[in-house]
Amino acid sequence: MRNMYTCHIQLKLPTLLLLLLGFHLITVSSWKRDEFRNCNQTPFCKRARSRKTGSCPLIATDVVIAEGDLTAKLIPKNEDLEDSDLIKPLILTLSAYHGGVLRLKIDEDPSLDPPKKRFQVPDVVVPEFLDKKLWLQRLSEELIGSDSEPSSVVYLSDDYKAVLRHDPFEVYVREKGGKRVLSLNSHGLFDFEQLRKVKKEGEDWEERFRGHTDSRPYGPESISFDVSFYDADFVYGIPEHATSLALKPTRGPGVEESEPYRLFNLDVFEYLHESPFGLYGSIPFMISHGKARGTSGFFWLNAAEMQIDVFGSGWDAESSLSLPSDQNRVDTLWMAEAGVIDAFFFTGPGPKDVVRQYTSVTGTPALPQYFATAYHQCRWNYRDEEDVKDVDSKFDEHDIPYDVLWLDIEHTDGKKYFTWDRVLFPNPEDMQNKLAAKGRHMVTIVDPHMKRDESYHLHKEATQKGYYVKDATGKDYDGWCWPGSSSYPDMLNPEIRSWWADKFSYDNYVGSTPSLYIWNDMNEPSVFNGPEVTMPRDALHYGGVEHRELHNAYGYYFHMATADGLVKRGEGKDRPFVLSRAFFPGSQRHGAIWTGDNIAEWEHLRVSVPMVLTLGLTGITFSGADVGGFFGNPEPELLVRWYQLGAYYPFFRGHAHHDTKRREPWLFGERNTELIKESIHVRYMLLPYFYTLFREANTSGYPVMRPLWMEFPDDEATFSNDEAFMVGNSLLVQGIYSERAKHASVYLPSGQSWYCLSSGAAYKGGTTHKMVVSEDSIPAFQKAGTIIPRKDRFRRSSTQMANDPYTLVIALNSTQEAEGEVYLDDGKSFDFAKGAYIHRRFVFSGGKLTSSNMAPFAPPVRNQFVSNCIIERILLLGYPSSTGPKPKVALVEPSNHKAEVELGPLYLHRSRSPTVLTIRKPNVAVSDDWTIKIL
Repeated sequence: MRNMYTCHIQLKLPTLLLLLLGFHLITVSSWKRDEFRNCNQTPFCKRARSRKTGSCPLIATDVVIAEGDLTAKLIPKNEDLEDSDLIKPLILTLSAYHGGVLRLKIDEDPSLDPPKKRFQVPDVVVPEFLDKKLWLQRLSEELIGSDSEPSSVVYLSDDYKAVLRHDPFEVYVREKGGKRVLSLNSHGLFDFEQLRKVKKEGEDWEERFRGHTDSRPYGPESISFDVSFYDADFVYGIPEHATSLALKPTRGPGVEESEPYRLFNLDVFEYLHESPFGLYGSIPFMISHGKARGTSGFFWLNAAEMQIDVFGSGWDAESSLSLPSDQNRVDTLWMAEAGVIDAFFFTGPGPKDVVRQYTSVTGTPALPQYFATAYHQCRWNYRDEEDVKDVDSKFDEHDIPYDVLWLDIEHTDGKKYFTWDRVLFPNPEDMQNKLAAKGRHMVTIVDPHMKRDESYHLHKEATQKGYYVKDATGKDYDGWCWPGSSSYPDMLNPEIRSWWADKFSYDNYVGSTPSLYIWNDMNEPSVFNGPEVTMPRDALHYGGVEHRELHNAYGYYFHMATADGLVKRGEGKDRPFVLSRAFFPGSQRHGAIWTGDNIAEWEHLRVSVPMVLTLGLTGITFSGADVGGFFGNPEPELLVRWYQLGAYYPFFRGHAHHDTKRREPWLFGERNTELIKESIHVRYMLLPYFYTLFREANTSGYPVMRPLWMEFPDDEATFSNDEAFMVGNSLLVQGIYSERAKHASVYLPSGQSWYCLSSGAAYKGGTTHKMVVSEDSIPAFQKAGTIIPRKDRFRRSSTQMANDPYTLVIALNSTQEAEGEVYLDDGKSFDFAKGAYIHRRFVFSGGKLTSSNMAPFAPPVRNQFVSNCIIERILLLGYPSSTGPKPKVALVEPSNHKAEVELGPLYLHRSRSPTVLTIRKPNVAVSDDWTIKIL
């Protein structure tokens, strides 16, 4: 959040301080390019971009197998090289892991007494991944091309090998047949600036930007290298940027002078769409895809600022280096300010394989509570308890379901978190309990900046214990945020994270109840008077780590500690819900993410799709954009279209800035209220399908919201399409991104036909259809050959739908077959991890629908989950119509009873619903084995 940085800071501040804050208000009231550094103003980026291909002087020596790894030293080939005294040997390690994952580490040699240990990011790689290490037994030597000495080759999997080329130094993965998949330093752009204690004569290590000075006590310490993706048509990933799904080239022929994709977590309000500028989170994971081979991926675990160039074809035309010419290639340049090389090569070969490989390293997404997958209503700010009561009652009055009401910073006592403004919110427990009585929940905001106020118990305790981040002189860092003067807990320290987690207990967070969950904002961290609105890079963390080294992971550790706090609060029985704005690899294990402070503009609606798709590709499955746009006042048509699209985001929340007009769904006239209500109803109807997909993400890493090419990897028409997307493998959604649209061009991938969700009509795949668009809905389709579970009865909240019956929608393919599944558990506890769930597979073939168990084992009776839900209706799309009599009954086994078959409404609550062939009231239990045969 936010643009008006001084609004509602209810403090008696000295006049000078108010003037300073007023100046800040003027300078940052909207996004300004000169507030933030570009590459030319960032010395490590400028240096890396200026290097010529083939400039890397290093070769690999002393190559051996040790403790199951390949190890080597990287040394200058020419000892007479200028500055060779600054290039000490580097230590390289190659490790292989089950599933086709190669890990590369390069660091300074600790035996040579560097000034300090370079930072390696902890608590991101999951312990289970380390257990998958393949202990290399031997290496083979092989002469590559015209090289003067052999390269070292090690086993990666039955289909892949890893190659360490000695001279020139290069690492690559190749297929069994010899074709390359991924490579590092093929263009000789590798550079590793080593830490130093002493400056050379006349050297200045300090860096300055807009009045801020970075002391840089160990000199330049950046790392850069090139990575090539072979048989690739496009590359994707590296969020967060408001840009296209397929990453556009930043350098090369025909590319105008452009910035690299920046990864540096920043508080950027009213961000620009179609910009490579880094936003609130950073995931240095890139995926390539092409028709010739498939998919591969590269991940660099590094929390320092990073800049990444994507080169356009022909960028290296003047290079003397020779690379395979029979493989299409995308070349990239990766640049980081600090850290080490800890990189992972993912071999694929399919899109889902790469996602599974990446999440095997960083962890699969947490399974959210059921309520969290429903609709959330938020605003900065709902004023008081009476406002909360009024908004809640209006949802009921208009028959619009919702599950969560949110409170922003104004609910606190003077911006002191874990407190309540007792004038505006005198009875917070009672307020929450009234919502909980309807199955609803509340979320309050808890940011990392702690108000420096001696009367604030949390600040007093953190100060006494020495728990704050320090400035470069060793004093508690003092920056400015919502409360005014603020300090920031040092979340790198596990002890401090544990202390923070304890603050969410009911005793410590007075006024909280079991139905209250948490929102972490401003955790990049945002510092209003800091360089680039964040913390100085030479601030100090636990263990002497400089902020420059861990900046992009600060919000991740804050998110982690908050989620751990909610787990502690519930004694390990209650799944947490924590929304975070900042993120890093592994954030998917701790909660949801949203795309930050967007604007009520059609372009921001449009760019939300590639932003959420990119988050999903890089592990962050539970994400969404603020529906309606955080800043500005959307016209009713834009708001309606945003709800229609947002109903398919994994995280579905309406949110708005306090300077905007109120925009609850009933404030735009009767017709628009109906349209918004219908959009929210679509989400609630599809909740069983969404929850099943969240469980799939939890076990496999596959995103809920997917690019078309993830499901259709051979269909080239899908590779750069980011106006449409898949929800799971069954639904395709096409947004409407312009006002007064009458038609939309919708590409339906080849291989199957598609059924319109609104009408049930069939459309041919492999074709772009020009479709008539109405205000009622956006184009959405169910893929032939799939079965989707729905719940068609609408309640006040998802919690109240728990025992409602299911509807199955069967979309038959050309062979009159279809399959799908449904997952259910108690929706709130961790008992599912002990086997307490129901997971059913549905298969329709030969006129018969069969339900079978997908759970891998039967848990002990005490851990079993029991559901009394039945299947009430079965809808058949594409069932053959003929001149003969239509089927009238279906036989249900093993109960040996008959169910009626007739034409019934596709949607129960729509006045003009089309009709489809329906099996009425088979009344089979969702948890049982059964068959239903159409007679």
